[in-house]
Amino acid sequence: ISLSAGLSESPTPQAELYFFSLQPYAMMRLALAAALLLALLGASDALKVLVTGAAGRTGSLVLQQLVKAGDQFETKALVRTEKSGKKLRRKMNRRLLSRGDPKFSKEAIVSADVTSTEALASAMDGCDALVVCTSAVPKPKMRSILKFMWKKMVLRKADPGRPEFTWASGPPEDVDWTGQKNQFDAAVAAGVKHVVLVGSMGGTQKDNFLNSIGEGKDGGPGNILAWKRKAEKYLIETGLTYTIVHPGGLLNEKGQQRQLRVGVDDELLADAYRSIPRADVARVCVHALTSDKYRNRSFDLASFKAGEGAVTEELDALIDSLEGKNCDYGKTPELVA
Repeated sequence: ISLSAGLSESPTPQAELYFFSLQPYAMMRLALAAALLLALLGASDALKVLVTGAAGRTGSLVLQQLVKAGDQFETKALVRTEKSGKKLRRKMNRRLLSRGDPKFSKEAIVSADVTSTEALASAMDGCDALVVCTSAVPKPKMRSILKFMWKKMVLRKADPGRPEFTWASGPPEDVDWTGQKNQFDAAVAAGVKHVVLVGSMGGTQKDNFLNSIGEGKDGGPGNILAWKRKAEKYLIETGLTYTIVHPGGLLNEKGQQRQLRVGVDDELLADAYRSIPRADVARVCVHALTSDKYRNRSFDLASFKAGEGAVTEELDALIDSLEGKNCDYGKTPELVA
């Protein structure tokens, strides 16, 4: 019997039955393989981002914009405690995210102290980028507020002094210096490619009011801006790609409603108005993750008053207005060792 004759013969009914019985299993295997391939492709395309200080007012807005971007980012949030993580998840899913947005899952939340190097190493494993929104938070002492109000409202003193402050989550030396240094070291060890850091204006001013509030570990002033500035210099020295943003006074208002402006070395503090909505700070941070123009840049950020000027749409054009200028860290006052 010739081979050609054998191939032209019709299959038996039993062979047809066997062939078609295999088809569902073959289709299932193909579908699983296709799903796995798509998952791998999707994972490789998404930028893996860890946001620290995510439970704070600015950090949660960064997180909101990353989640709203969908498949562009794979986002994790680092918070100090499990309790703050639960509050953050409720805030995200009930207030910050709309019905059509992806839900923020509890698996995307990591509880860790930024002073713990082991916890940070675990949180950053596999991340491409880090957005640092951690900061010491000044908290007025209730007794000092009552004393201040008594002097001002009852005794009508011309100089009632000012309230005293403590720190809600630890002094600046621990949070803004040691905690941020630990994050940068962990980022280097984990192979993180880009760090976006939210700082503050005023770092060039020795007598800035913010340096005088609260008490430091040595019993002197808290020097929060000085410790932040020291951490920024350390970040630059690590060799990591960085974006350092110094916002002015932070407003709890909607973003993308104002004209934004940038500067360096606290030059914007000379203007009468130097505030900016937190949502716009978050918008700049998220944009910096995917824009080459924001790589290895350090700058101050503020806005005009609502209704003044044209709303800033093009964030690349915003940073281009600096014409390559960066903050000069040689202008940092020597307030801390």
